Amino acid sequence: MTDALEAARSLVMEHGWNTTAYQILNPGIAHWFTPDGSAVVGYVRRAGVLLVAGAPICPENRLAEVAHDFEDFARSGRCGVCYVCAHQRLRNALEPDARHSAIVMGAQPVWQPGNWPRVVRSKSSLRAQLNRARNKGVKVEELPWRQVGNNSELRYCLEEWLSGRALPPLHFLVEPQILDGVLEDRVFLAAHHNGRTVAFLVASPVPQRPGFLVEEIARSSDAPNGTIELLIDAAMGRLSAHDAAYVTLGLVALADIAGGIQENPAWLRGMMSFARAHANRFYNFRGLLRFRQKMRPDSWETIYAVSNERRFSPRTLFAIGAAFSGISPALAVAIGAGNAIRQEYRWLRRKRVAGGRRRE
Repeated sequence: MTDALEAARSLVMEHGWNTTAYQILNPGIAHWFTPDGSAVVGYVRRAGVLLVAGAPICPENRLAEVAHDFEDFARSGRCGVCYVCAHQRLRNALEPDARHSAIVMGAQPVWQPGNWPRVVRSKSSLRAQLNRARNKGVKVEELPWRQVGNNSELRYCLEEWLSGRALPPLHFLVEPQILDGVLEDRVFLAAHHNGRTVAFLVASPVPQRPGFLVEEIARSSDAPNGTIELLIDAAMGRLSAHDAAYVTLGLVALADIAGGIQENPAWLRGMMSFARAHANRFYNFRGLLRFRQKMRPDSWETIYAVSNERRFSPRTLFAIGAAFSGISPALAVAIGAGNAIRQEYRWLRRKRVAGGRRRE
């Protein structure tokens, strides 16, 4: 680990409150430090905008100060700034100065892991999924972080999972290559079936909550039904043992469960409505929301993007899309559409073959 990365990690473990705090240590994230080294910002640059991973890592009473210093740094490079996947407290710190605007990106579910057994008892469909996986012989174990980085089974499972998705792999705050990042403080759970790893879960600390973000869940095509639910069930128990009082599965984009999307600019509300109606082939917004709701979170938190401009602009939205896709958003959609057409063709061909066999 480089000295800068170790310094960033130390600050995250001391001051990390935003859900995405630990993610600034992921591959591809640049770091800016205050001159005295007492605060850090993790960011990427896209389309003339510095996109911050959540919020500055610093004490709460310094949020506005550190943010303004970082924005001065950005202006020196003729860039704007947007804080992506920020919480209400950053919005409260910045918006009163009338130099910032915010949009609602969606919401994230939150559990107190000590309440999880009550969720399982109250939800028969969840119990059924857990029992399916257990009856198939799926076992979950926690892996020491030193056994993770070079674990070929985890990497094979990850690559298989990524290859089955319509869109190219996302990056920035949904970086799939976690196994190449900082591992020490994360919790790793692996699900095994018939002697091989079929799924895994990675939870990253949110030290000042105190809690964890379930940052990644990957599964192979061989994972029995209920494997993901079994991993989450095991994670709630393990994280409770790690003294967690807060666990989230992360942002559900476009979800208005916690309110606020109707306050977005009209042009953005229109784009969000279109995405909810037509983009599920590429990203299953509705399915992801239903899956989270099925697990009966204790609460939902509104998640924002806060920009240092008086009105949130399409340029900033484009930059966010470019950060997550790693390429032009238009190109990402085109690739996703091509993958979806190929998948549709394969489904249609299989259906015709099956129909022909039935007629015979």
